Amino acid sequence: MAAYLTQRISHPHICHPHHGITVSRAATPVPEKKAKCSIPIHNVAAKDASFFTPEQDPVPGSASQIQASGKPVPKLFSPLKIRDIEMPNRIWVSPMCQYSAHEGFHTPWHITHYGGMAQRGPGLMMIEATAVQANGRITPEDSGIWLDAHVDTLKKHVDFAHSQNGRIGIQLGHAGRKASTVAPWLSSGATATEEVGGWPDDVVGPSNEPFNEHYPKPRSMSLAEIARFKHDFLSAVRRALRAGFDVIELHFAHGYLVSSFLSPAVNKRTDQYGGSFENRARLALELVEATRQIIPKGMPLFARISATDWLDTNPDWNGGPSWNVDESIKLAKLFAQRGVDVLDVSSGGNHALQKVIGGPGYQAPFAKKIKAAVGDTMLVSSVGSIKTGEVAQKIIEGSNEADDTPLDLIAAGRMFQKNPGLVWAWADDLEVSITIAHQIGWGFGGRAKKPAK
Repeated sequence: MAAYLTQRISHPHICHPHHGITVSRAATPVPEKKAKCSIPIHNVAAKDASFFTPEQDPVPGSASQIQASGKPVPKLFSPLKIRDIEMPNRIWVSPMCQYSAHEGFHTPWHITHYGGMAQRGPGLMMIEATAVQANGRITPEDSGIWLDAHVDTLKKHVDFAHSQNGRIGIQLGHAGRKASTVAPWLSSGATATEEVGGWPDDVVGPSNEPFNEHYPKPRSMSLAEIARFKHDFLSAVRRALRAGFDVIELHFAHGYLVSSFLSPAVNKRTDQYGGSFENRARLALELVEATRQIIPKGMPLFARISATDWLDTNPDWNGGPSWNVDESIKLAKLFAQRGVDVLDVSSGGNHALQKVIGGPGYQAPFAKKIKAAVGDTMLVSSVGSIKTGEVAQKIIEGSNEADDTPLDLIAAGRMFQKNPGLVWAWADDLEVSITIAHQIGWGFGGRAKKPAK
């Protein structure tokens, strides 16, 4: 019996253990004992990376189409295409403030924080709320994008995520009347004074009422200040594009600037930005329209909103109308018409008298009501106390019950903080086989076969 020597092939991918290529051209037959493979085995580099890191193919977080269990791939782990961006699964990293930046610039903390998650296969990773103006930071240590110089540090996250074949976005916002406070582990809402880098005399909002007695007193924004804010917001969008982000999210939730303009419980203006729903929604819609015009047609646009102020659940609230799910549905329909692709549904944060009713997936019912109303015109995501793969799958899959509309994506924040490998953990919960980054996965059943003797 004779074996066949293979001709040396120069293509660097041909012998990569993850490509599964076994066919080669035959040469002169020789005795089997003398057969020897001369094809080099390359650890192929990721394309376009400025440093060496192995190519991740398939994309980490992708579910195997043929599962060992024989079960179909659950919706949570099915791929999703949003405009030109393809996500390997429907789990994404919710933006989480780290309160660790220096004058808006990210530090090594951010590099390791985001890098650990980027290695482990989220469908999308969203950079934390990033201020479009210096006085729009929640704390002096917030992430910033009000300077051109901020682009380079943000681009480091983009470059690393892309080197891992991942997708990455950034959330842009302004803290409004909840600005110039200290990190939450120091105090819950205490004012950051000038001595610690704060700006208590330069806090703005739709009106001049503070969030509570501990927060700085804001001044009501003039029309000129609103115009300047819109200009600076769009400048931040352009910087995000220069950094190379795949997705932009507009932060219209949690009582920060645009969120407070939306709520009649907070917005007491009597001009074109206050009063009626149309006036209160004006600023948000102007930002959506202008952002959609600037960003590429193929770039997904996300918007995060608070679906309710949680004031209608407080029997002690007697302050009149508040933001609620019905108004959120009206806003969502207007967003869809203007090119928002994903509505990221959260809740609360606008008023100190809110009465939040928590529990596993406690915000999902709001997302489902909105999804039922907008249908296929917009993708809708839920977030908040979604701690297991089973809960996430149940929420996204829905059922035949009238109030259990299927959703499109699931975001998680604190659970990713606890476990950067949350996608893997949820896959284990659901007995789903997924692709793991080669450097990590090879020790868990991802070893290549031994070379032939």
